[in-house]
Amino acid sequence: MNRFHLMQVFVAVAEAESFAGAARRLRISPPAVTRAVLALEERLGVRLLTRTTRVVRVTEAGARYLEDAHRILLEMDEADAAAMGINATPRGQLAVTAPVLFGKMYVMPIIADYQIAYDQTMVSALFVDRVVNFIDEGMDVGIRIGLLPDSSLRAIRVGWVRRVMVGAPAYLEQYGTPQTPADLAKHRLVVSSGIAPTNDWFFQSAGEKLTVRVQPGIVANTNDAPLEAARQGYGLSRLLSYQVAPQLASGELQTLLEAYEGPALPVHVIHREGRHGSAKVRSFVDLAVDRLRAEKALHGPSIA
Repeated sequence: MNRFHLMQVFVAVAEAESFAGAARRLRISPPAVTRAVLALEERLGVRLLTRTTRVVRVTEAGARYLEDAHRILLEMDEADAAAMGINATPRGQLAVTAPVLFGKMYVMPIIADYQIAYDQTMVSALFVDRVVNFIDEGMDVGIRIGLLPDSSLRAIRVGWVRRVMVGAPAYLEQYGTPQTPADLAKHRLVVSSGIAPTNDWFFQSAGEKLTVRVQPGIVANTNDAPLEAARQGYGLSRLLSYQVAPQLASGELQTLLEAYEGPALPVHVIHREGRHGSAKVRSFVDLAVDRLRAEKALHGPSIA
């Protein structure tokens, strides 16, 4: 059996978590599926799947092989498409993910302009404040804020943001302006669990890490709720600089404790396609990179 066929069968079984399900998907017999998986495991010298009477699961080695197999099969499909000339025009479904507020402010306008320009595409947007697994959730392009773990994803840096303390002028006039992070104990705090998941907040002083334990009055699971509460003068909040850029520009909020801010966080456009990437992904990534690099709120240290 050829390696391409064995890999296809393994991926089908792993995704269906069933030999019978893979057989139906591939339109071959269940015994042929079993033989293919056994042949692949024998060839590699490792167990890729664990079988029970109810379900089939990938082993640790199988999970690593599955990720590589997905990438290889995708690149083979893209190479075939490029050779046949069908990749010249962006078409088909494109899945894009980004943090909720970032998606609303910056990514949705890009998606709208992209789809107007390439009307043979259909774009689905997943805006969530968590790390999305590209393989499991079928994403093509994403925006990530913060340091990236080692992975097979390609990343293009488009800017930087900072964690900033903010407050409304009216609140500061009534309750005073904190001069050090320790002063936050005297103030009402409303925070996002995504930006500050614990009560230990990290600052920086003279190049050294500074930890302050805070007691928020309100903890919300979204970023726009603390932003609105701070804007209305309930208390102080800690958010990312891009999230409060409009309010800082209008004077509704002002930054605090700038001397204690930690290192800036990089913003990347990420995708998982190689040199034979499809036209739909290449064109969206190019547009997103150009547009995001032009956003003043994402300017920071030099962009590479």
